[in-house]
Amino acid sequence: MLNTMRDYLAYSGLQYQKPEKAGQDAEKMLYLRSKGQEARKTFTELAKAFQLRHPEWILQGTSQWMNQAQRLRPHFWAYLQREGEVTEPMLALRLYGSPSDFGVSLEVSFIERKKDERTLDKQAKVLEVPVVEGIYYLVYSDGESQKMEATEENRQVLKEKIAYQEVRKVLVKADVPVTANSSEEEIVKALLKSYDKILPFYLATRKSDNP
Repeated sequence: MLNTMRDYLAYSGLQYQKPEKAGQDAEKMLYLRSKGQEARKTFTELAKAFQLRHPEWILQGTSQWMNQAQRLRPHFWAYLQREGEVTEPMLALRLYGSPSDFGVSLEVSFIERKKDERTLDKQAKVLEVPVVEGIYYLVYSDGESQKMEATEENRQVLKEKIAYQEVRKVLVKADVPVTANSSEEEIVKALLKSYDKILPFYLATRKSDNP
């Protein structure tokens, strides 16, 4: 079943249009739609299985398989909210990678279109937490993202870059690779281990600036 996500990733970025408007490409569009729907369903079921282990979190809807430009997305995601507002940092599950190397990541991030004037400051608090093994930073600046190893040295560098607005935001992530032999249960167990590592970074975003 997890292979539906791998199969979908082979078509990410392709242009989609409604089959009835696609002329001789109608059959191809039907095929792309079925691949997108199947993969999205698999990802959603995986997200639900994870959320069942932590029912205190409310699972938001899974992103659509195509974007507003009607291209197949390079990944799916689903946010999980426990308290606070949708403007604030939350947890998110995200499909990543290519058909030959893919998986699901757990991260502390926020919904860009929902953010307010305080969201970025709250997200930056993930850098107040000492690094642990098995996580990494995803750093955004000038519209680009860059993966960065989570070390104490990099943590201090990023704190400084955030302060000087050289970096816009930093996500904390943990990846769970999916192989041909992976089962849903195995992936969920690995995500639960990642949750224990990621949770302190989420909790840091909940802390008030006032003592």
